[in-house]
Amino acid sequence: MDIKAHLKTLSEVHAPSGYETAAREAILSAWQPLTDAQETSRLGSLVAYKHGSGAEPRRRIMLCAHMDEIGMIVSRIEGAFIRVGSLGGIDSRAIIGKPVLVHTREGALQGVVGALPLSMLSDDQRGRYPSLEEIYIDLGLAAEAVARRVRVGDIVTMNLPLLELQDRRVAGKAMDNRACVAVISACLDALQRMKHSWDVLAVASVQEEVGLHGARAEAYRLNPDIAIALDVTFAPQPNVPSPTFELGGGVPLALGANFHPALFEAIKKTAERLEMSLPIDPVPMASGTDAWAIQISRDGIPTALLSIPTRNMHTTVETVDLRDIERGGRLLAEFIAALDEQFLTEIVWDKPEQTEKKDA
Repeated sequence: MDIKAHLKTLSEVHAPSGYETAAREAILSAWQPLTDAQETSRLGSLVAYKHGSGAEPRRRIMLCAHMDEIGMIVSRIEGAFIRVGSLGGIDSRAIIGKPVLVHTREGALQGVVGALPLSMLSDDQRGRYPSLEEIYIDLGLAAEAVARRVRVGDIVTMNLPLLELQDRRVAGKAMDNRACVAVISACLDALQRMKHSWDVLAVASVQEEVGLHGARAEAYRLNPDIAIALDVTFAPQPNVPSPTFELGGGVPLALGANFHPALFEAIKKTAERLEMSLPIDPVPMASGTDAWAIQISRDGIPTALLSIPTRNMHTTVETVDLRDIERGGRLLAEFIAALDEQFLTEIVWDKPEQTEKKDA
């Protein structure tokens, strides 16, 4: 699989929270030849099934990465200009002067994000970034045309191509979390050449940026035996506090209350067997990822979290290393291939011998 080409396709698709159709179609195109069946859930998440070779009923592992991106929504129209609200945590600092698409009934319209020139700012406005309420979108149309073609509630997305940097690094929009969707793609591709007993449930979830909704619904509906969520984490850059993880330095594995300790150890042992670097990411409280919703579904699902180091998170130039994506896919595939019927009994909280010792 050409990971760079795949990631370029995923990054450049426009699909903010609640409007993930275009991303789902792009992911389906990649996953269909790698899996045995695919479906779209009622909430819009994509689920692809790759059957294992074990006797039925087989154990099932869920791999989950959200496919939505942050965006904006038209809140009002002021003559020839458009005002917007946030759709999933947009950062006004990162979008000033950037090209956008306004998605209307007639199709997408190219626009730019504008703001007052420095010389026209009041004393109160100087020395700070404009808020989202203070910026505007200019389509280059007259007020009459804007009123005719744009409606309140139309969505707005950033419109920049994937940029190829040095040393196998790329930058673009929506790496959070399409980079992790690409990790699952790499895993599914690797599993074509491997035998695995467990069924694999590959999930591209919706609406993570507005509340983890897709993962919560799919964890409840699918009820997998174990789950691994994938999301981005922070890479070093100026003024970002620790912990951070180097681009190309391996796929961090989270450790904390959100994650099953025995599942953590099992993934860690797989990395050691492969002589693969696996940085540990301490997460003492809620992870803020799909793992947080999956873990507490029904009566509890043993859950782990793997992350892709990312610079400039929630901007239009989120930067990742392609090697992390490829290695993450290999790690997942090797872990899945090693799963056997005894795995669930090996990761129980209290093994029989441990219980006996406590009773004694």
